Amino acid sequence: MSRIGNSVITVPEGVKIESNPQHLLVTGPKGELSVGICDEVTVKIEDNNLSVSRNADDKVSKAMHGTTRQLVFNAIEGVTNGFSKHLEIIGVGYNAKSQNNRVILQLGFSHDIIFDLPEGIEAIADGKKGDKLEIKGINKQIVGQVAAKIRSLRKPEPYKGKGIRYKDEYVRSKQGKTVGGGE
Repeated sequence: MSRIGNSVITVPEGVKIESNPQHLLVTGPKGELSVGICDEVTVKIEDNNLSVSRNADDKVSKAMHGTTRQLVFNAIEGVTNGFSKHLEIIGVGYNAKSQNNRVILQLGFSHDIIFDLPEGIEAIADGKKGDKLEIKGINKQIVGQVAAKIRSLRKPEPYKGKGIRYKDEYVRSKQGKTVGGGE
């Protein structure tokens, strides 16, 4: 029994859902998203409630039951409120600027890194020195993927803590080498 899959999704006002056997098209104030529906589950829309049920009790159906329900919920959440990830850039001379549909990062290399954003994703660089970066969009998967790619350009290192990290990420610091005067 899937606890997540059995919970009913309440569709907020202003969100329109069109259903066919293979896809679910969710349209809201921020845009529209399409969610693929696999053959193992069935989606029912009654009044303002949406429920997902599985067609069989095999292993694949049980796995897709909760997954499909959560993908639909994320699509509804995305078109109403949107998703965002906050990144912090730590290091002397490290900063970010957002221009048009790209992010220009200075991360201590001999050249600037130009990161082109995918369609539907917006980046806002702020902070007093361009040390904060916010990635926004309606698709939760793409927002997380873009934030992870930007973070991978200069991961936080454990000795001085320099690099790009998520806002509330804890980076465990290590003690550096010490010079011993062993005689």
